[in-house]
Order: sequence, then C-alpha cells, then structure tokens
Amino acid sequence: MKKVFILATSLLVTVTQIANAQKVVFKIKGSDTCLPLIQKGAEKYKKKNSEANISVTGGGSGVGIAALLDGTTDMAMASRKMKFDEKAKLQESKGAFKEVIFARDALSVVVNPANKVNRLTREQLEGIFTGKIKNWKEVGGDDMPIVAYSRESSSGTFEFFKESVLKGKNYGPSILLMPATGAIIQSVSQTKGAIGYVGHAYVNKSVKALEVSYDKGKNYIAPSLENAKNGSYPIVRPLYLYYLTKSEKTVAPFVNYMLSPEGQELVLEVGYIPLK
Repeated sequence: MKKVFILATSLLVTVTQIANAQKVVFKIKGSDTCLPLIQKGAEKYKKKNSEANISVTGGGSGVGIAALLDGTTDMAMASRKMKFDEKAKLQESKGAFKEVIFARDALSVVVNPANKVNRLTREQLEGIFTGKIKNWKEVGGDDMPIVAYSRESSSGTFEFFKESVLKGKNYGPSILLMPATGAIIQSVSQTKGAIGYVGHAYVNKSVKALEVSYDKGKNYIAPSLENAKNGSYPIVRPLYLYYLTKSEKTVAPFVNYMLSPEGQELVLEVGYIPLK
C-alpha cells in the first residue's frame, strides 16, 4: 500500500512538472498605439495556444523600453525606433536583442467634428503645436482659441510627431500633454477648439480626421488605410517589437504569429497597415 502511495505521488509530481513546463508565460509592455493590436493578437494567439499566458499593458514606448531594460517585461512594443543610447544600455546590461517591425500606422491628426476646418498643411500643424498659431481663424476656421493635445514625452508617438511634423522643433508651452491616446480622443471629442494626433486605429466617429499636405497645400491627403498603403499619405511609421535574444524561445512563436497571414489580417482588422 505504501509503495502504491509513493508511486501515485511520484506520478502526480511528474504530471505537474510536465504541465508547468508546457505553460508559456510572458509580459508585453509599451506603446499605446500598438496596444489594441497586440492585445487582440494575444487574445487570438491564446485561443490557438491554450498553454500561453500573455500579459499586455500600455504606458508608452519609452515605458516599455525602460521595462525591457530593468527586466520587468519580456517584450517592448514601440511606435518609434529605439534610440542609440537605449540600444547601447540594453546591449550592455542584458545582451543581444531583436528588433521586429510587425505593422505600420498612419498617424492621424484629429479635431472636434464641430470644427469646420477639414485640412491643414504640415507648416500649419507645426505652427499650432509649437504655439505660434493660437486661433482657428488663422488657418481658415472660426474665431476660437486652439486647444492642442499631445501625448507625453515617454510616448513614441510624441517623438515621431515631433520629428516628422514639427521637424525637430519643440512643442509649445501651452500644449496639453496626455497620459494615453484614449484620453486625447476623449478630450478632442468634448472640446470644440481641440486638436490632437493619434494612431489610426483610435480614430472613431467622436472625432474628425484631417487631410494633411506635405507640399505646402498643393495636395491634401486623408489618413485612410488605402492612402497609407499606396504611399500618398505622408505621416506613416513602422511599429516595433523588441525582445532579448535569450528570450527568443519563449516569445518568438507569438512574434511569428503576428507576422503570419492571420496576424497580418488582424493588423488590417484593427485599423493598421499590414507589411505586405
């Protein structure tokens, strides 16, 4: 009887060990732009792979990269390329890492639907977000103050907008910095004189996306998926996943899923641009 009990206990321990060995647990953190897509991808992936337990949280590209640096996440999602000093620190403290582009995004400038302005040039956007243009009448709108919303400096979207639209110039002191992309949508939808910028997947009926010109007003292009894919919309950026090479065995199956035809179909479904 004692031998049977020992055998049963040993068998239970072995089965538990096998179950634990099959369980794949990892964390993804970072860009609010990437968040809705990676969350959806994780949900779909877990349905196909019941042993996977994936936690996905936002906070901004810089937050995700910092978490990868301090070891509190297994993968960082970013709406900007990792900076040189971030790469150097990561390589020095954690070793080799991988950078994967998994989708593209048409960064959209949005205003309140009650605003009669439908289009702006890059130069006008620069004037608004650097604080030089303060009233909508200066760009063909009604006589009302401009209330400009931006993401915080830890956001990859903040960095990309500054580089692509402001051409490296600093944001004006009156620009209101928001902790999340959803907060920008909510604020713009509730404020008639508001303007902000968000990832394409966040655009909904509560705001109006503007046509943008990068050739001083000769051509204005709407931020549609079609225009982003054919290259006519000018504010398009890659979306990244970063992970340590030593974690590849754990995270690569999910990365491969996002790059697969099914994953790329999901990219389109959520509102971003597939790689092909």
